[in-house]
Amino acid sequence: MLTLLGVAVIVLGFALRFNPLLVVVAAALTAGLAAGLSPVEVIEAFGKAFNTNRYVTIAWLVLPAVGVLERCGLQERARLTIQALKGASAGRILLAYLLLRQLTAALGLTSVAGQAQTVRPLVAPMAEAAAETAGPVADADRERIRAMSAATDNVGLFFGEDIFMAIGSILLIVGFLDQSGITVEPLHLSVWAIPTAIAAFIVHGARLLLFDRRLAPTTEARP
Repeated sequence: MLTLLGVAVIVLGFALRFNPLLVVVAAALTAGLAAGLSPVEVIEAFGKAFNTNRYVTIAWLVLPAVGVLERCGLQERARLTIQALKGASAGRILLAYLLLRQLTAALGLTSVAGQAQTVRPLVAPMAEAAAETAGPVADADRERIRAMSAATDNVGLFFGEDIFMAIGSILLIVGFLDQSGITVEPLHLSVWAIPTAIAAFIVHGARLLLFDRRLAPTTEARP
């Protein structure tokens, strides 16, 4: 039971608003020492866990790379590219991104796009630039475009990833059913996820087109 002191350290540290990294390290040290491990063994456990999961942390290198690209004018370049396209609108841009997001997620490429690496630096500015071609965009409409951009990414990922049979959600369902005595192949679950993904694309695609129609008159009416 003494190993549960690590949980108490986490609760206390977060309640006192200490640095989260220090709180987690302190909790791990507390739990390890309470379990009878020496300080050296606890540090060895840290090193082993980091080495085992080093490929997971590589994805975090994308964030500083995106920051550098934004500082070098990534958003401005995306806006100029969209403004040069004829017939582009916010809804059409997001509809194309929805299709791309679902297809890549269905192939298991869930980390190819996302909120931080794609929506904020590229998709949302492109959708805003497309809306600006019809006239000035109010701040409230701009926030709606950003919110719809984030929602589009969520819908595409959520309903697209289940088509990939090696995704965690599919394996969780297979494991749960197997414990209940029901044997289901992951491929069968993935196949039955396709109609749901198509329905999600149709429903959210219609929402995007309706959003486009609601957005256009308000942008054109403003001086």
